[in-house]
Amino acid sequence: MKKRVTLSFPRTVVQMPVTYRLAKEFNIAANIIRAAVAPNQVGKLVLELSGDIDQLEAAIDWMKSNNIGVSLTTGEIVIDEEICVHCGLCTGVCPTESLTINPNSYQLQFRQQTCIVCEQCIPTCPVQAITSNM
Repeated sequence: MKKRVTLSFPRTVVQMPVTYRLAKEFNIAANIIRAAVAPNQVGKLVLELSGDIDQLEAAIDWMKSNNIGVSLTTGEIVIDEEICVHCGLCTGVCPTESLTINPNSYQLQFRQQTCIVCEQCIPTCPVQAITSNM
């Protein structure tokens, strides 16, 4: 099972090796989607967690017991078709190739099921046609 979560670390816990502990103690694979973590500052981490459902729940309980804020992330990338000019700039920064240009129609194609919501495409869009509903 997979779950996408956003973690908020208080200053006192920001140096804890959370992804290592998730793998070692709970057999959970943690794919880091976005991170903003620095010593002695509040940290944010967006992860996609993969593993057994019971282990995922135990890992989430463990994080909460260590004062790490955990919220399930259900956001997704949204493309406004009326604004998009199909320039393809976003395709160059998409790490999963969820954004591509159709070679026949030269129109932007978006495969939402492969998107990891890294949001790298958002600042790249010159007409601000790409947003996130997170």
